[in-house]
Amino acid sequence: MKPPPLSLREKFGYGLGDMASNIVYQAVINVLMYFYTDVYGIEAAAAGTLMIVVRLFDAITDPLMGAVADRTRSRWGRYRPWLLWAAIPYGLLAVAAFITPNVSAGSKLVYAYISYALLMTAYTAVNIPYSALAGTMTADKDERSGLQSWRFGMAMVGGFLVTVSIWPLSRILGGGGRPENLQLGFPFAVGLLAIVGVVALFGCFAWTQERTYPGDGTAGQGTVKPSLWEDVKAMFGNSQWLVVSLAMFIIQIRGGMQGNVKPYFIKYYIEHDLTGVFSVTENFMALYMGLTMLAGVAGVVTANRLFLGMQWCKVTVMKTALIGSLVPNVLLLFVPRPWWEASLVLIMLGNFCHMMFLPLLFSAVPDTVDFGLKTSGKGALALFFAGQLFALKLGISVGGGLGGKILGFFGYKANVEQTETSLLGIKIAFAGAPVVAAILVVVILQFYRLKKGWEQTLVLASPGAERR
Repeated sequence: MKPPPLSLREKFGYGLGDMASNIVYQAVINVLMYFYTDVYGIEAAAAGTLMIVVRLFDAITDPLMGAVADRTRSRWGRYRPWLLWAAIPYGLLAVAAFITPNVSAGSKLVYAYISYALLMTAYTAVNIPYSALAGTMTADKDERSGLQSWRFGMAMVGGFLVTVSIWPLSRILGGGGRPENLQLGFPFAVGLLAIVGVVALFGCFAWTQERTYPGDGTAGQGTVKPSLWEDVKAMFGNSQWLVVSLAMFIIQIRGGMQGNVKPYFIKYYIEHDLTGVFSVTENFMALYMGLTMLAGVAGVVTANRLFLGMQWCKVTVMKTALIGSLVPNVLLLFVPRPWWEASLVLIMLGNFCHMMFLPLLFSAVPDTVDFGLKTSGKGALALFFAGQLFALKLGISVGGGLGGKILGFFGYKANVEQTETSLLGIKIAFAGAPVVAAILVVVILQFYRLKKGWEQTLVLASPGAERR
């Protein structure tokens, strides 16, 4: 029997969780490396190394958090309580990452490593249980995919809040646009956004409910849990989870590189003749990034309409979105610098297609859990999401790190007029990565078997697969 549909309030409440997560995610992916190089005072190559090294720590924290969340038992459920417990540390550590201590260059680098690592640990404590939560709110696969659309639509709202406010707020609260002003302004701007994020996490906790646990006999009453090692073996033995995670890793290299290089592309590569409020660098960056985020919201809505409204196959929508993202990013490589309007339209189209793809890729994770349960009898929801989130964060860090390395290799220097060589590096890092990533992920998805009606196909191919 099909479970009853989720209420609008519960879907919105679930979306609030990723709005909160994206206040940090978008600040990291779109702002943090620029902050490190042009405000904090770290060389681009050193900032790139930092972003890669810190994420190696996630190889320990992500599966550990997934195992802990799967084994949590409380009157609020397994995953929701972590939104409550981790919310305030998450907000405080977001502010700490944007503080510039008045210490030596070496000590500043150490502080950056520590504060960034702690922030990513708090993000893990929030986002892994949050990601697993959708799989417990309903057993209906279409509803799960619909939840992911709400999730990513609200995520883009969070990203919009960050990108349209953090740049001008940092300038206003710091008293100017010089690095020393922004060093003062950024913590205050992030602090205001962190308050919104903490309140949103509380809202997600209050307005959602856990109902069903994949692999358990009945909701709320778990069977004896396998060991962490058994769960990890089941995860890496699940071919469809491996396909989804590899796709996530590659597409997030694209996201990390393009996101981290975007402020440099807007500030140094784009030439415009605007006057008035948008002649200010920080306001122009807010305009560009804010419109890009709105295009992402439209992409999420379109994907939801194609998948749920028009009953397109999830994999078909994902491949269509990937192919659609190729054209605008290829054109960006050739658009002249003064054509800022054309560049903006192409960036918006690229993000529109990217955000058609990403929610459906996330919604595939519970399907891989179901696949594991049907074929091997094993599948730990939070751990599978933990592995997926590690692939996501590692991809972002590799992308961001490569972006920093490319900028350094082509001779980027902060807060000066760029050479033709450094401008070429900015363009390659910004527009080239999405093209390569889209091609690779389209190839990877050829190995994804969980298309519409896959359960029936599996039963027909192997009647014993569901004996458990």
